[in-house]
Amino acid sequence: MPTPEDIARLTSLVLLATFALSALLGAIVHRTNFCTMGAISDALNMGHWDRMRQWALAAGVAMIGFGALAAWGAIRAQDAVYASPRWMWLSAVIGGLLFGFGMVLASGCGSKLLVRMGAGSLKAFVAFLAMAISSYATLRGITAVWRDITVDRVFTEFHGSANVSSLLGTGLGWSPPIALLTCGAALGLALMGWALYRRDFWQGRNLLAGFGVGSIIVAMWWVSGHLGYVAEHPATLEPAYLATRSGRMEALTFTSPMAYTIDWLMFFSDTNQRLSIAVVSVFGVLVGAAAHALFTRRFRWDGFKTTEDLANHLIGGTLMGIGGVTALGCTIGQGLSGISTLSLTSFTAVASIIAGAVLALKYQYWRLSRGV
Repeated sequence: MPTPEDIARLTSLVLLATFALSALLGAIVHRTNFCTMGAISDALNMGHWDRMRQWALAAGVAMIGFGALAAWGAIRAQDAVYASPRWMWLSAVIGGLLFGFGMVLASGCGSKLLVRMGAGSLKAFVAFLAMAISSYATLRGITAVWRDITVDRVFTEFHGSANVSSLLGTGLGWSPPIALLTCGAALGLALMGWALYRRDFWQGRNLLAGFGVGSIIVAMWWVSGHLGYVAEHPATLEPAYLATRSGRMEALTFTSPMAYTIDWLMFFSDTNQRLSIAVVSVFGVLVGAAAHALFTRRFRWDGFKTTEDLANHLIGGTLMGIGGVTALGCTIGQGLSGISTLSLTSFTAVASIIAGAVLALKYQYWRLSRGV
């Protein structure tokens, strides 16, 4: 059994690895302009699919990587934070629509806000504050009460995990690891094939975005689920995942972590406060994006030019905070980390986020066409 000193050292190692990976994510996103909202906008408004292919490539890599780690025995898929017998379809639909609409108004999702902040955007900082406060309220405050008594009470419960591999594996009599690896490989290869079948997509920026972001998600599953796993914690004598807020295996997500970051900063002197993967990942993306922006001389202060722009960022950030917590994740959380586990809730949330973004883009186009 590890000693308390061993646990402290291992926790520090998990946090350092998380910071390094999230900083790398911030640099890659800034370098390649990887953006879910931008991908939807490019495809809808210009018929340009490169950034959507970047996202599909990243998702495919994450699916295959998660399945391989589980089949190898490096992680326990059933301990993932997205693993649940409940398909929270209404929460995912409502939350996803709110998040998708909000990220268009705020010119980017949570991770993109952090990258823009690192590059000097004061507009992104305002949206970040709105998102952090509203996500905190939806975790513990007034909107948390509304969420709890409405959408969270509507779900479909399965005997096993509510994910694609569990449903298929049960029907075919496959073991959970084989089902997860087979389904993850099939879906992942299909996404990667769609992304890579056009040779004009084979550019350094696109490949870095897809393979880089997807690999970081896989690496975070290993850091949290293997490096940070102890079979018997000396304080509880039970299995534990170190440096996590949920007590379960976590990867990257950026809605609730913004709330946890505000909480950590405001109550820093509280001896009960502990750094977590969530908080460190927020700082990591900021630092990585800032470092790359400064190194490439692309750091620019950027502020609001109109009151309407300010209002859009405030409303958009608020909708993302409420929607992201309700949907149990953002475009990175549910969109890459979640669907890498093949969770039905994650797939539902991603589809709803895309639908919300399309509605917002069409709303903006309608306003422009009417001169409103």
